[in-house]
Amino acid sequence: MTKIRMGMVGGGEGAFIGAVHRWAAALDCDIELVCGAFSSDADRSARSGAALHLPPARVYASYQEMMAREKTLPTDQRMQFVAIVTPNHTHFAVAEAALRAGFHVMSDKPATFSLDEALSLRELVAETGLLYGLTHAYAGYPMVKEARQRIATGELGNVRKIVVEYPQGWLAGREEESGNKQASWRLDPQQAGISCTIGDIGVHAAHLAEYISGLQISEMCADLAPVVAGRTLDDDGSILLRFNNGAKGVLIASQVSVGEENNLRIRIYGDQGGLDWSQQEPNTLWLKWNDRPTQMLRTGMPYLSELATANTRTPNGHPEGYLEAFANLYMAFAGQIRARESGCQPDARAMDCPGIEDAVRGMAFIEHAVAASNSEKKWHSLPQY
Repeated sequence: MTKIRMGMVGGGEGAFIGAVHRWAAALDCDIELVCGAFSSDADRSARSGAALHLPPARVYASYQEMMAREKTLPTDQRMQFVAIVTPNHTHFAVAEAALRAGFHVMSDKPATFSLDEALSLRELVAETGLLYGLTHAYAGYPMVKEARQRIATGELGNVRKIVVEYPQGWLAGREEESGNKQASWRLDPQQAGISCTIGDIGVHAAHLAEYISGLQISEMCADLAPVVAGRTLDDDGSILLRFNNGAKGVLIASQVSVGEENNLRIRIYGDQGGLDWSQQEPNTLWLKWNDRPTQMLRTGMPYLSELATANTRTPNGHPEGYLEAFANLYMAFAGQIRARESGCQPDARAMDCPGIEDAVRGMAFIEHAVAASNSEKKWHSLPQY
């Protein structure tokens, strides 16, 4: 059985997330990077490809050249899917080119620059019949999957309250003026879109709340703003939520919370019990009750669900973290590709990967959160698209 062949657009010199995608894809030895267009600058792309030990003929000056050249190669040599790790404003164009050339797509989030693009992308995915994955990496943690299973089986009862918070502190100063490339494009409306913080991390928090609870956000009351003077896009946001079962929620996303690293945390309370999970202590899930002691569940233990166990690689007591969670999404996506090419139905593990509906849902959340914040109206609906 040969490895799944991956191409990459973006992720060259100076990029952070491109390396994370490559490490995650390679972790299970099931995916091989075979080509790439690593930068819009041809020389930088060539240097990046050389550093990754790719043959020069498979390192391209543009994504357009990559799609055109790759589809002419024999089927057992050409890439099978494209990983998109560019700034937001190019996501749709790259995904469209890949799908029209016959390649599956795995994209960094948010899926597109706008909701309209996300809706067009969904139509294109349906038209081509190709696979689309989205790297909401936090859904890949074993204990997140355990939390999802505990709620799905009714252990916590009916969900009443969801509190999800994602504070960071790295944009508390004027990082965009100090040559920080990651800050510069995220705070540029021409590259990031209509939101910085909600588009960058708030959408992760919203996805996690819906993924674990199995519910959907139906209404929101938002307060988004740039805290640091001179910025156009939000660097902080607080959102009240209502869910489609009547549950209430709070979502806090901030990149100006001094001293915070990547402190994503979610608490969900049902009428029978509650749970608590933090990304900075990812191997622990707390279950809370009124009538008995709080329980601490740990990754790798035999009492965990089949889904959590299937996404765990090491014995208990050996911490698994961000790269492994990211790799779980790539492992699932590779499973979908293998099932497609063998004519089989993918198993539950392979299907447990965010896809095109999550892409549309995420862009709808971003756009409606911004609209709600800009309005004098208190509550805004988040429609189904």
